[in-house]
Amino acid sequence: MFRLSYKPGGKLEFKSFSVAVFYIADDKNIKNNLSALEKKFRTKLSELQIKNILAKKNKQIIISNVKGRPEQIVLNKFKTDEKFTVDYFRNHLAGLIKDFKNDEIQSLHIFIPELKLIKKFFENEEYFYRSFLEGLSLGNYSFDKYKREKDKTRNLSVFIYAEDQKLLKSAIVKNNFLIEGVCFTKDLQNEPPSSLRPFELADKIKETLTKAGLKVTVFDEKEIKKRNMGGLLAVGQGSNAKPRFIVIEYKPKVKVNSIKKVALVGKGVTFDTGGYCIKPWQGMLEMKADMSGAAVVAGTLLAASRAKFPFEILGVIPAAENMINGEAMRPSDIVKTASGKTIEVGHTDAEGRMILADALDYASKQKPDEIIDLATLTGACVVALGLNVAGLFTKNDRLADDLYKAGMKTYDRVWRLPMWDEYHKENESKIADVNNDGGRWGGAITAAKFLENFVDKNIPWAHIDIAGPAIANDLTNYNKTFMTGFGVRLIFEYLSQLGLDKKTE
Repeated sequence: MFRLSYKPGGKLEFKSFSVAVFYIADDKNIKNNLSALEKKFRTKLSELQIKNILAKKNKQIIISNVKGRPEQIVLNKFKTDEKFTVDYFRNHLAGLIKDFKNDEIQSLHIFIPELKLIKKFFENEEYFYRSFLEGLSLGNYSFDKYKREKDKTRNLSVFIYAEDQKLLKSAIVKNNFLIEGVCFTKDLQNEPPSSLRPFELADKIKETLTKAGLKVTVFDEKEIKKRNMGGLLAVGQGSNAKPRFIVIEYKPKVKVNSIKKVALVGKGVTFDTGGYCIKPWQGMLEMKADMSGAAVVAGTLLAASRAKFPFEILGVIPAAENMINGEAMRPSDIVKTASGKTIEVGHTDAEGRMILADALDYASKQKPDEIIDLATLTGACVVALGLNVAGLFTKNDRLADDLYKAGMKTYDRVWRLPMWDEYHKENESKIADVNNDGGRWGGAITAAKFLENFVDKNIPWAHIDIAGPAIANDLTNYNKTFMTGFGVRLIFEYLSQLGLDKKTE
């Protein structure tokens, strides 16, 4: 679509093919604010334009043929009532940039309203600015790699006008770091499974992240066998494209003493047929995105390295393709994992937790200060929470609280579900240490309790089930059409605060 270039706005000078976006509070002062708008743009609104603006049902008004520049003003009314959220401006601009796709626009001028109008929703002024930038960046995303006729990418200069220029400049820099990571994640998610088998996922991650200065190590099937990663091997043995185990290391030049290392673990099932417990065909259509957790980890590491976070981050990605052939794992197989614990295969479509078992064990042995894993793990979580929110599972209250707050701030929201030990009973096996099929009830919880068996109990750990919000949906303007990149903004913000606060357990 557009090649966006963000710049702080200075003196009001509008060139040809320019559009201004102006936000106005729909309150008792709206008439006075219209006078301020006329003065700012050195124009005079007609009686019809004013009447249309004041009409209660009109939320957005396009003012064209204004005397002078810009040639068009998009006036958006917002009301800070019970329907208003921190996602309002992000979502609006994501939709607006899509509307400009076929317009001959060369410069866009965004006027951010005063923070005092919505202070109770945005405590952080810099992040308030970033929500506008994120909206434009996310709405501008497209994946047309495999189209014969591609839309031509055009330059669009975006001038941002805000109260605090210093914070605005910082917001622009952070947004550019973050969006690079989000777009890399989305590109991986949206690749067809024919071109993103485990070795190809590993190759793409290594190529991109190595250029960014990170160390990427890839274990092939031989090394995976040597390390006794039986869960990963079992899931991948039905595919001709054998598993890979990807380790990403970020080490800062400047360190802090409190937080030394955070491990991020991501499920990387590059395609999931369900194995012999095969999915219906409708259930397979979105399974190219069953590696979303892996993509989020890779994208977050990319953004974190650009932002130069002051502590180590370890990325761990088990990658496999859950296919069917004469070698594929069967229900009732017994699998021995790297931890030494055995798994009875109760269901071959509960494969994600099996590859994560080896990954969480590996991450635990690296002795990080905390572990966070992300996975499109269960349909049960989507049934419980819908597409709007990811399930959060942890026994650590500090982790739960900080991740929840980061989610509410970024709108990559999470909701905590119970981790009571009574749920362990559902994963019991009579012939192995644990069964991968927790039964029908509380499926998202029993999956999390399964994973808990493979995490060092002395390390704070959180599991985030992103099965719902990782998939394209119509809930927001920026999540339509393509896989969403859900989780990158959440974890980036969480890590940002972790570095600032220097908190430990």
